Amino acid sequence: MNILKFGGSSLASPDRIKLVAETVQKHLKTGPTIAVFSAFGGVTNDLLYMAELASKEDIAYKEILAKNEKRHLDAVKALIPVQSQSGILSKVKNEFNRLETLYEGVFLLNELSNKTKHVVSGFGEILSSLIIAEYFKSIEAEVNFVDSRELIVCRNTNEKVQVSYEETYNNIQKYFSDKKSGLFIVPGFVAKTLQGVPSTLGRGGSDFTAAIFAGAMDVEELFIYTDVNGMYTANPSLVSQAYPLKNISYEEAMELSHFGAKVLYPPTLQPLLDKQIKIHIKNSFKAEEEGTVISKSSKENFRWVTGITHIDSIKLLNIEGSGMVGIPGFSKRFFEVLFQENINVVLITQASSEHSICIAVKDDEAEAAKEALDLAFEVEIDQKKIRPVHIEENVAIVALVGDSMKSHHGLSGKMFSALGNNNINIRAIAQGSSERNISAVIAKKDVKKALNTLHEQFFEVPSKELNLFITGVGNVGGKLLAQLQKQEKYLLEKLRLKVRVLGLSNSRQMAFNEEGIDLDNWEKALGNGETANKQGFFDKVNKLNLRNSIFVDNTASAEIASWYKEYLANSISVVTCNKIACADDFANYQQLQNLAREYGASFLYETNVGAGLPIIDTLKNLIASGDRIQKIQAVLSGSLNFVFNTYDATEPFYKTVEMAMKEGYTEPDPKIDLSGVDVARKILILARESGLRMELEDIEREDFLSQESLNSENNEKFFELLKRDEPEFQEIYKNAEKNNAQLKYVAQLEDGKAKVGLQEVGSDHPFYNLSGSDNIVLFFTDRYSQQPLIVKGAGAGADVTASGIFADVIRIGKK
Repeated sequence: MNILKFGGSSLASPDRIKLVAETVQKHLKTGPTIAVFSAFGGVTNDLLYMAELASKEDIAYKEILAKNEKRHLDAVKALIPVQSQSGILSKVKNEFNRLETLYEGVFLLNELSNKTKHVVSGFGEILSSLIIAEYFKSIEAEVNFVDSRELIVCRNTNEKVQVSYEETYNNIQKYFSDKKSGLFIVPGFVAKTLQGVPSTLGRGGSDFTAAIFAGAMDVEELFIYTDVNGMYTANPSLVSQAYPLKNISYEEAMELSHFGAKVLYPPTLQPLLDKQIKIHIKNSFKAEEEGTVISKSSKENFRWVTGITHIDSIKLLNIEGSGMVGIPGFSKRFFEVLFQENINVVLITQASSEHSICIAVKDDEAEAAKEALDLAFEVEIDQKKIRPVHIEENVAIVALVGDSMKSHHGLSGKMFSALGNNNINIRAIAQGSSERNISAVIAKKDVKKALNTLHEQFFEVPSKELNLFITGVGNVGGKLLAQLQKQEKYLLEKLRLKVRVLGLSNSRQMAFNEEGIDLDNWEKALGNGETANKQGFFDKVNKLNLRNSIFVDNTASAEIASWYKEYLANSISVVTCNKIACADDFANYQQLQNLAREYGASFLYETNVGAGLPIIDTLKNLIASGDRIQKIQAVLSGSLNFVFNTYDATEPFYKTVEMAMKEGYTEPDPKIDLSGVDVARKILILARESGLRMELEDIEREDFLSQESLNSENNEKFFELLKRDEPEFQEIYKNAEKNNAQLKYVAQLEDGKAKVGLQEVGSDHPFYNLSGSDNIVLFFTDRYSQQPLIVKGAGAGADVTASGIFADVIRIGKK
């Protein structure tokens, strides 16, 4: 005997029903077949919703009832030839008439009992099975409609259902004792009580129906057809990298289904376990796919962890107080109260000090549990021995499941470390003595991030996914995107880093794609985006709540820099070439450093000094290794170095500045570079990284430009003043030439003081031969007191700045 079950999503339309029929006929060729059917997709929800509306005297239920009746009648007309429709149309209308009568009763009484809920919710399976049975008749199959309510007997306790297996098995075996061929259509989910009252087996009970028939008939295997390719390593709608499991054990399936894997209804395994009946979970729409086999052993799985799952419809209840410590029987009283209220406990954890007990229950049972417990411990609460039960909402459970977990050390550590590194706080932990399940309670908002983090840790090729949100896509940003695109394959193969750009913004527009923006067409994606908004950009990044999120700032905007603390406080790392934040008030600089540490985020700004040169990183390593800075001398402006390396008094100074602007060495407003403010910010950052508390106004600045030009309102006025001041630039150059010296704009930090200014540098100085736009830094330390440690190289330009940002992103990936 073949036993099959088809879920509601497999029956959502006439075309899908025809596809299901093809699968049934293939099984039918191998022998008699029992096919169990759910209601059409979404119908059971409607049936219960209509009952709720009717109980509230809301006549809107009538409109929904009419839509459902039309849907079923339309299915009949689409599936069955006209000449054969009258009988089934009459049956369908009769069932809807009965439903209408039940709803009218609920409406008039303004009351909805559990018994009525059971009765109305089972109509979907009866209707679908009647229609499908008639369809098989129309294609000349040998069909029998079997009303499972006449065979499956159950006992109801409130909303809990228990099957009377002995009576049920006898009924099924007796019915099929003389049935040796043909197709038997069975409605899932429905049953009757010992008193003959219609009932159901609980939501998802069609699986259970099929399992009951399989257990009664003692078959070797049961086929459950659904809309996915089996049971997955994680929920594929939340974890895009999840994949189907080929083999799992009954116990693993039980854990996964209990903790939210909706492919299988938890009680389904009960009738199959003792008889070791294999379960095949297969896709109705891809019946040729392997799917998942559930059996006694899952030894073919080579991983320690079989699956990751979660429950998000829970609440935590916590009871604590000194009156619990050392009191025998306290836990007995606690759980006895819950038993009497028929409340199921999903998770339990108790402190070894006995000072508190924490449990998780279904969210719709939390208030009843609190009320019952507070009443039971009323005396202790009045005497302040314990506190009233506290309910914590907006939480969820994530769980690792696997038979082999008990034989592998360190899995808990890996789990908690992975979650902690992504700033996912764990509220409670539970692990059974079988070590088949490790569960952690976390905030509901972190579920997707947690599942993806754990899946990456335990199931994927050892790699790390970085999710980038980039603002500023001009010179530097454009080069960064090009570098990311070019190095994508290298990063994945050599560094095991999968870098995705999920958000882009310039001053006008912003665009997001949770699957990743195509870097071949990022300009088009941005052009089709929405109006740029800094609050909106942050809100989107924060709402996505993805692991390893990085905000990249390629601008020179003070307003964008002011948002860094928001990102860091939400565990989103920040990488920036924008110097404003680190050169802002020391209190703000310190706050950003503290936020990064507190929330486990990275705050990296290597390109603030020397573009792509490892200047800040070198300084940090010196300090971390116990060295002490004596003096720093540096040429830190690629723009100014280019200008004074190029200017030779044969062409006006302003022409050289124009050339620097055209080559991209200066900011759009060249005063930022030529004023020395940019260099002052850089030496300030190095001073702070050296451990000094210093503000920008503490930097002594020697200007070579006139105050009038520095205060000019726009570039046009600025260049007019440069032309006017040409004789002064000529004099500065000729004096240096006469002294056989080069002009360099030098920054210096020594004895807790810093200054910047234009200097003449002699031929014996390391700065003398510094060419083009290169930067150079001399670190004089306790270890490098005679010969300084020198960092030298290209210190300006979009390419090298982008490469420095790229390097910071990689640093985060390698943490």
